[in-house]
Amino acid sequence: MPKTIKKLAVLTSGGDSPGMNAAIRAVVRACAYHNIECFGVYRGYEGLIDGDFESMDARSVRGIINKGGTFLKSARSKNFRTEEGRKKAFQKLQEAEIDGLVAIGGDGTFTGAMIFNQEFGFPVIGIPGTIDNDIFGTSHTLGFDTALNTVVDAIDKIRDTASSHNRLFFVEVMGRDVGHIALNAGIAGGAEEILIPEEDLGMERLVESLNKSRISGKSSSIVVVAEGDKIGKNIFELKDFVDENLEGYDVRVSVLGHMQRGGAPSCFDRVLASRMGVKAVESLLEGKTNYMVGLLNGNMELTPLDRAIKGKTKINLELLRVSEIMST
Repeated sequence: MPKTIKKLAVLTSGGDSPGMNAAIRAVVRACAYHNIECFGVYRGYEGLIDGDFESMDARSVRGIINKGGTFLKSARSKNFRTEEGRKKAFQKLQEAEIDGLVAIGGDGTFTGAMIFNQEFGFPVIGIPGTIDNDIFGTSHTLGFDTALNTVVDAIDKIRDTASSHNRLFFVEVMGRDVGHIALNAGIAGGAEEILIPEEDLGMERLVESLNKSRISGKSSSIVVVAEGDKIGKNIFELKDFVDENLEGYDVRVSVLGHMQRGGAPSCFDRVLASRMGVKAVESLLEGKTNYMVGLLNGNMELTPLDRAIKGKTKINLELLRVSEIMST
């Protein structure tokens, strides 16, 4: 028989993403609905070690569903990576008589939760919160949709000035190891080229493609570049190479940076966060542990944390083909 859950804790860890506040809200209110006491943990795993807990009820999370970031704050904890640090965290949870933990974050967050569960048998459920959409076991992570809308809005604005001055803009978006943001936003923003880690276009082919665009009559162009793209060491190296090997364009660079993580979450992310928060709480109440909640084929499903961490997300090959056709 699963242990009776009377108190749960929720934390956010790693990089923030729009929708985290909405997920916290969902966890707290799902706990209230099921007559479970809920505690918010400030500063992620570091706060877990320090016992930085606050009891929250349904009214504690009013007015946050539309807020970006995370009001519980987020931090990367070196101490939690040590056995001693995790032992202190477990002791703090025991002292507070907390029976389960909902961890919102990415693969680093889930790795910590999985190890914690293995060492102490403490019930944990993960909710994927990262704009990169690089977690296996869910079609969408919290914040991905909002980040896409932010990037597309920025590309639209950049295109206005690119067209006015006959310029070629390299626009760098987040995506250290995956190109989901670049590929989707690039198509939606009408980019002439999209550079992602999964596909190495090569410097020469890039110049050839841009030259064809210029010859076909395009006086300005947008190239969306994922920060983890393998063509050049960085986006400025790409600019220099194109400057030296392609005439007819005034080349500029725009690095969108952390603005992609901010802003009010989209309707999609608010609904997704609400569904994930409820599923996480109810899964713990059912005795499930060491799982991640994810969206698969429109349904809330559970994926073992080790698979979520080790599994690789795949780029949508149809989108790659569409992007090629659209750049004609």
